[in-house]
Amino acid sequence: MKVGKIIRKFVAKDGRDVILRTPRWEDLDDFLELINSLVDEKADIYVTEKVSREEEAKWLLEVIAHLERDEDFFLAAEVGKQVVALAEFKIKKGDKEHPVGAIGIIVKKGYRNLGIGTEILKTLFEQAVFFGLRKMTINAFATNKRAIHVYKKVGFVETGVIPERHFRQGKLIDEITMKKEIV
Repeated sequence: MKVGKIIRKFVAKDGRDVILRTPRWEDLDDFLELINSLVDEKADIYVTEKVSREEEAKWLLEVIAHLERDEDFFLAAEVGKQVVALAEFKIKKGDKEHPVGAIGIIVKKGYRNLGIGTEILKTLFEQAVFFGLRKMTINAFATNKRAIHVYKKVGFVETGVIPERHFRQGKLIDEITMKKEIV
């Protein structure tokens, strides 16, 4: 898929215009700020240490390569010319008769509860059809109630729990595994 391709435009619940598009190289600094702001927030994400610009640049080069070869799909949410959310699905290789996509999504503080995450997930489902995926999976920290609510709202069902999978701020946290069938 082409970098910077606009997939959808919509208006968030607070009236701001949102553009959902594929990432491009010019997003590097926005992506770096996004991930590091979540680390500072101690958000329920897998990354726990700040990322350097060099590390983010290497990651973005890989993202663009995978995107251009249609190996995985990435989606950036832009508000006011700034990236405020990022999502992806990685295509799990192996069973060609039952391809599965594993979703990851992050939304910047100040842009949650505006419908952006919901629209991103719906867009990922639409794109999954083009990739021939039949199922989507997503994992969440059990403490991330907001995310779990959104996942259920768009049709994910809980399939399992990995007890005490993560250690954050002195506490062990379960990981919730969810799935959604793509029709």
